[in-house]
Amino acid sequence: MFDKLVVSILVDEIVGGFLVSVPPGHVACIFDRGKGILPVIKGPGLHFKIPFWQVAKLFNAQTLEYNITRGIDLSNPEAFGDEPINTVTADNKLVTVEGTILFRINKNMINELWENIGERFVSKIVRPVARSRIRSVIAGYKFNEVITNHRKTIEHEIHQELDAIFNPKGLITEGVLLSEIRPL
Repeated sequence: MFDKLVVSILVDEIVGGFLVSVPPGHVACIFDRGKGILPVIKGPGLHFKIPFWQVAKLFNAQTLEYNITRGIDLSNPEAFGDEPINTVTADNKLVTVEGTILFRINKNMINELWENIGERFVSKIVRPVARSRIRSVIAGYKFNEVITNHRKTIEHEIHQELDAIFNPKGLITEGVLLSEIRPL
């Protein structure tokens, strides 16, 4: 019985170590202990790797939601969200902003993202950049403009500001949706 268990674990580890299963909507990068992160990006399917010498890392390549709303638990720094953002308008009125940022990983740059930033791209890039760019754009508008008919323009400007910083790092902004802007 013990022999079968040991053989089963070894077979699973060795045979499983040769294969990387990439589910739909994901991509994989391979870290080679001799060459570093390989330039080849693995799409959905079953792929081979060298066990113990190469390590596969899966990344979600689907559209991700970064929600800016009340009730987000920030005890996990990689949580896909943030608390409402407090900012000041051009006429010195305090407002709080809630909404959603839709983004995804650029599949063609996943290797660079993993090598230069790592797995923790939400806490290193998305959250600080989103806070900064939203505050910057809102500061260019008066209070009445922010809460009335300029929302689409503001969303577009935030989208452009995020794209300018996200794109070179391997992230793509798909949309900015402001759900609520209210006075503090």
